[in-house]
Amino acid sequence: MRALKLTLIMVLLPALCASYAAGKSNFTGDWKMNTAKSEFGGMPAPSRFEQKIAHNEPELKISMSFAGEFGEFSADSVYTTDGKECVNTSAMGESKSTVNWEGDTLVIVTKMDMQGTEVTITNRYTLSEDGKTITVKGHFSSPQGEGDSTVTMEKAETK
Repeated sequence: MRALKLTLIMVLLPALCASYAAGKSNFTGDWKMNTAKSEFGGMPAPSRFEQKIAHNEPELKISMSFAGEFGEFSADSVYTTDGKECVNTSAMGESKSTVNWEGDTLVIVTKMDMQGTEVTITNRYTLSEDGKTITVKGHFSSPQGEGDSTVTMEKAETK
């Protein structure tokens, strides 16, 4: 169960934030993970990971879905890009996040309680120059250890 939660944290939470601001990258769209270009720090990679991002500054809404060896998971979350704490609840419990820009990189810091242990996840979102790829570099830490991940998301073709 702990491996499932750590996998979900490394895969889902990086995906639960993205943003657009004047002069900044616009992450809005439908995105699908490119497994071959992603690395999960020794954790099992999901078989499917998709997210739909809708942004109306400063509000950000993300609907995501995930499937892997531990089953399927989906969540809808709402954030703001103004640095204020955002609270969301999913099957994994309550999480508290702040979202800020560092140049063209969107930085999301999320804290949550996992079986009585606080876990902190920091994710750095960057958008490729052509706007077709998001790279999310994630780092999580807890008293039990730390880990890193890189998730590459590609913009889905619109129908």
